[in-house]
Amino acid sequence: MTDLTKLTLAAARDGLKAKSFTAVELTRAHLAAMEKARGLNAFVTETPELALDRAEQSDARLAKGEAGAMEGLPIGMKDLFCTEGVRTTACSRILENFVPPYESTVSANLKKAGAVVVGKTALDEFAMGSSNMTSAFGPVINPWKRKSDPSVQLVPGGSSGGSAAAVAARLVLAATGTDTGGSIRQPAAFCGLVGIKPTYGRCSRWGIVAFASSLDQAGPMTRTVRDAAIMLGSMVGHDPKDSTSAKVAVPDFEAALTGDIRGLKVGIPREYRPDGLSDEISRLWEDGIAMLKAAGATPVDISLPHTKYALPTYYIVAPAECSSNLARYDGVRYGLRVEGKTLDEMYAKTRAAGFGKEVRRRILIGTYVLSAGYYDAYYIKAQKVRRLIADDFAKAFETVDVILTPTAPSAAFGLGETDDNPVTMWLNDVFTIPTSLAGLPGLSLPTGLSADGLPLGLQLIGRPFDEETVLKVAEVMERSAGFQAVPAGV
Repeated sequence: MTDLTKLTLAAARDGLKAKSFTAVELTRAHLAAMEKARGLNAFVTETPELALDRAEQSDARLAKGEAGAMEGLPIGMKDLFCTEGVRTTACSRILENFVPPYESTVSANLKKAGAVVVGKTALDEFAMGSSNMTSAFGPVINPWKRKSDPSVQLVPGGSSGGSAAAVAARLVLAATGTDTGGSIRQPAAFCGLVGIKPTYGRCSRWGIVAFASSLDQAGPMTRTVRDAAIMLGSMVGHDPKDSTSAKVAVPDFEAALTGDIRGLKVGIPREYRPDGLSDEISRLWEDGIAMLKAAGATPVDISLPHTKYALPTYYIVAPAECSSNLARYDGVRYGLRVEGKTLDEMYAKTRAAGFGKEVRRRILIGTYVLSAGYYDAYYIKAQKVRRLIADDFAKAFETVDVILTPTAPSAAFGLGETDDNPVTMWLNDVFTIPTSLAGLPGLSLPTGLSADGLPLGLQLIGRPFDEETVLKVAEVMERSAGFQAVPAGV
């Protein structure tokens, strides 16, 4: 039998339908891989018994011809999605023992489609980070290694680093992620994967532990564009429980992969070439432009003049919303409680013990910019600049169909290499944050390797609710790039 962990999600789906193997066999193969790769620390909680039970149910439905779109396919669930009866920690001490009595809409949609969840994947605490080093349960290790020094452990990116590492190491066929400022796309680039952040409102946020409510969006992390299209179709849909969920039709994303992008116009924003952009990333970008030209698309020079303000805007808006959202963790209703002599002391001790350094930093920044005397100067001004950034994209999309940029300014870096400067860490999202502020769909796909043998990604940005065009262009690029590299030993 073929090594079942080497299959793409689409190939596994087709193999199950052809009865080449069973869902139980497929699930057991991935559970065995997870056990061998625990050193990566990709999972916070493993659920083998639940997974095998669901796999048996999937086999029964497959036998009856009642298979869902994700029937019997083993996936990882980022530990930010509340899962009924299964611990959901957000990789924080304050929620270390929290077991939700309800299911998030996205995870419920995937289960309804037949997906087999084998465990909850690790993340930066409360999704705040670009490295997966802020988790209360230790860092996740990227399965990729530098050719020049394989002994150096690399970060998988963040915050969805556990999901990225699990998919790259072939521990699951695919995994869910969430993206606030790049937390699907940047780890996808670091781990040689496809990751798509759909349009804000395309996926329900209900039941996802909130970081920044006007930015958070769920999406899939997979090994191919087709896999991303399949999984995305099972995640999306209007949800009356989420007031920001959009009432838009759900297209057949897989059917959009026609392979024909002739006549499409691809925007190349000049502002995404900042001083100091590495020659390696510049060459990758030029190669991507050449791929699209060869496929019949036309590159168009565009300007997104407010791009330079995106990073500071994000680090006002996101911490402000984080400060508000995390105020609910006070030791009173659920989660960690550290007793104090007074109510205020209990609040202070609980939050000091329950939140890590990066989360405390962002809460403090957010509280400051929302405080009397600074609200207008910082938060309101940032919201105005956010509108200008969105307007830049809207104007660009009057003349182009999709935009191509790098995903991240570098390949994966080593654990601890940027610990001394949080701003350096925040700069990892410089290319992904503008898309998030504008609420647009963005996809990262691997198109090459660095000189040190590490994956590098390019990002495609689309019009609101036009994931179909983004996926179609991405699949053409994927075919042209022919990226087949895998981490050593996988």
